[in-house]
Amino acid sequence: MLVLGLESSCDETAAAIVEDGVRVLADIVASQNEVHARYGGVVPELASRAHLVNVVPVVRAALETSGLSLHQLDGVAVTNAPGLVGALLVGLQTAKAMAWVTGKPLVGVHHLEGHLSAIYLEPDPPPFPHLALIVSGGHTSLVRVDGHGEVTELGRTRDDAAGEAFDKGAKLLGLGYPGGAVLDQVAAGGDVRAVALPRAMTAPETGLDFSFSGLKTALLHHVRDRGQPDGAALSDLCASYQHAIVEVLVRKTRRAVAQEEVAHVQICGGVAANSALRRAMQAAGAEDGFHVYIPPPRRCTDNAAMIAVAGTHRLRRGQRDGLELPAIATSPLPRRPGATPVRSPARGQVP
Repeated sequence: MLVLGLESSCDETAAAIVEDGVRVLADIVASQNEVHARYGGVVPELASRAHLVNVVPVVRAALETSGLSLHQLDGVAVTNAPGLVGALLVGLQTAKAMAWVTGKPLVGVHHLEGHLSAIYLEPDPPPFPHLALIVSGGHTSLVRVDGHGEVTELGRTRDDAAGEAFDKGAKLLGLGYPGGAVLDQVAAGGDVRAVALPRAMTAPETGLDFSFSGLKTALLHHVRDRGQPDGAALSDLCASYQHAIVEVLVRKTRRAVAQEEVAHVQICGGVAANSALRRAMQAAGAEDGFHVYIPPPRRCTDNAAMIAVAGTHRLRRGQRDGLELPAIATSPLPRRPGATPVRSPARGQVP
């Protein structure tokens, strides 16, 4: 089965073609980092405009790389939720046009289901059931995965995502945008115990939910009180801040493993590329006896190959979407009954 995937939920325009859900024939990504760097974050209107410029070239490049034509495809998969509505609409309308012209089936993919599917491109993916820690700029969730498309959320952030904490912290420290990767590099030579920073919601009664807004505020006060650090002091502060985020992510994951009695855990999303998180989770797995699966860094950030994989499994289950498929700004994963409810923004939906 040949499936073309499209991803445009935030600031990457991506197209990929995957065969049978495991073999990548083309994987093209157009980044917008230069567009948003001067503003220190993603500007939704600029993101949408950049997607309009990039979407046809990335689709054309994917087809040329694979040596295929649109009519040779078996289906088109596209991220339709969650994300920036204007950005989502560019990829969604492009996918609808291709499906309509070719008569090929169209299937919408939840962005987080896409991240969960990236690991299936690896030669040794986790068996079912397994746990997944989804960590990105917009999401931080612990989920149980019982099969393709069978996902139950066990916990999520109450406020800021881990990736947002990294990026906003990096911006505060003058490391630029996107700063998460730079902060990781600067932290490499630092002392994780140099600066005392808070770890929120770590008590057993907080369950598997997260909170990073207090940590971000603590960093702000530290810089205001002591001034902008440089040299070794900057490395120490970055290391301490990064360690505070990673420690909470690992602690909650270990708690989820014990609660669910599973032996396999995958880490996915942009923050899964963080070197400290990868090391700490592997160490926790070795100590507690669970296997850890992490995609290579290029599969952690937004890409269309993961969307094509998720779409392949949806098509195999007989799922199809019509041309009325909407773009949805906010779309939480199904939450386990009895879990603490989390207040979410109003759901936006645009056909």
